[in-house]
Amino acid sequence: MSERDLAPLSSLRDLAADLAEGATTPAALLAETQERLDACAGLNALITRIAEPAAPTAPGGHPLWGVPYAHKDLFCTAGVRTTAGSKMLADFVPPYSAQIHERLQAAGAVLVGKANMDEFAMGSSNEHSAYGPVANPHDPAHVAGGSSGGSAALVAARAVRFATASDTGGSIRQPAAFCGVTGIKPTWGRVSRHGMIAYASSLDQAGVIATSAVDCAIALQCIAGHDPRDSTSKALPVPDWLDQLDRFDPQGLRIGLPVPMYGEGIDAAVLDAVAEARRVLEQAGATVVDVELPNAGWAIAAYYVIAPCEASSNLARYDGVRYGHRAEGARTLEELYTRSRTEALGAEVQRRILIGSFALSAGYYDAYYLKAQRVRRLIAEDFARAFEHCDLLLSPTTPTPAFRIGEKLSDPLAMYAADVNTVAVNLAGLPAMSLPCGYVGKLPVGLQLIGKPWDEGLLLAAAHAYQRRTAWHRVLPESLR
Repeated sequence: MSERDLAPLSSLRDLAADLAEGATTPAALLAETQERLDACAGLNALITRIAEPAAPTAPGGHPLWGVPYAHKDLFCTAGVRTTAGSKMLADFVPPYSAQIHERLQAAGAVLVGKANMDEFAMGSSNEHSAYGPVANPHDPAHVAGGSSGGSAALVAARAVRFATASDTGGSIRQPAAFCGVTGIKPTWGRVSRHGMIAYASSLDQAGVIATSAVDCAIALQCIAGHDPRDSTSKALPVPDWLDQLDRFDPQGLRIGLPVPMYGEGIDAAVLDAVAEARRVLEQAGATVVDVELPNAGWAIAAYYVIAPCEASSNLARYDGVRYGHRAEGARTLEELYTRSRTEALGAEVQRRILIGSFALSAGYYDAYYLKAQRVRRLIAEDFARAFEHCDLLLSPTTPTPAFRIGEKLSDPLAMYAADVNTVAVNLAGLPAMSLPCGYVGKLPVGLQLIGKPWDEGLLLAAAHAYQRRTAWHRVLPESLR
């Protein structure tokens, strides 16, 4: 890497200092963001762009004050269209806002648009959006990843400093890996899901994508915390993660290498990049040990039963009656349901609803859904045993770098296999991160760190320790150099 390839990366707290000292202003930041959004319009990373976002004028004090950002388009925003990437909600303007939006607005952050995503978050490539695929800023012929592809692409293109995202089976970590940025999926229950359009409720978790662990810590600090409107939101205090980053010393850190996540199907160049990242952390004082996850091989199968089952239930509300797309000219209620869903839901969403409905049907519930839930429990127990011997787990985020747009659309099973190293984390409800650790040609490689429940602080600190010693998170897409 030459210095020309690297962004002069300042953190959000550096930006907050510049704003406080008058070195820049919210209006100047917003104007710069609008220019960058214009420049990367060809990526198709936004579904809705805010026509005239208002920069705050009152004095700030929060690290996000005056900072432009984008929402993944499944977070409800009062008065602003929220589509979940679907024709079903093409004209839906929520009357209320998600809790995550309320917190960001209270912090003075400036919403500039709603990021493209796979329809109802069902996808691993952002090709299943009703609004077209998102292109990867590092090579537009390749996918940005899914389902939070728009969020990752906007951050990678340096159009926004951070973006919200959600992760059901890897939808923060996989696009972060493909686009060469940093993303964190917190522990299930750490961030409220109030106002977040549901896919699979026992797996969905809101998080953030940014350029660095420092910026992820700042943004996550803002949105985390208990919310009484979400019964699954955990009433736990939110630690000062930024302080943990500053004080962390990796000396003595025990890192586990989960053997199944290094197995068949992992590209050799990806393994090489992750091995070099491991060596960086070892040189910083960490100890690395192998750990077994005996049931990890069943994670994909269990996930693709549980998630569609929950999706079939959650999406039953989109029936053409109460809200969402309504077919014209239907003569019976059954025809209204059938035509409304057929017209407005994409092929992948229909596929998962059908899988879920089948698995929950009489005679198959025990054979599929209950069995998948038992496997889920075994996987969670495997992780718990692994963490008796180590503080964190380290693996490749994805088996390969980003694949070409259209390459896997005709083979759903091959697409699902791209989630092989991420879905187990969601089944167990654990926090995890992806951060860039190298390149294969022009395409980034992602390093996954997995933590104990509620230990986002150690995840962020370890990621920061790695990023202090490397420059992969500063590499710019070729078009920006």
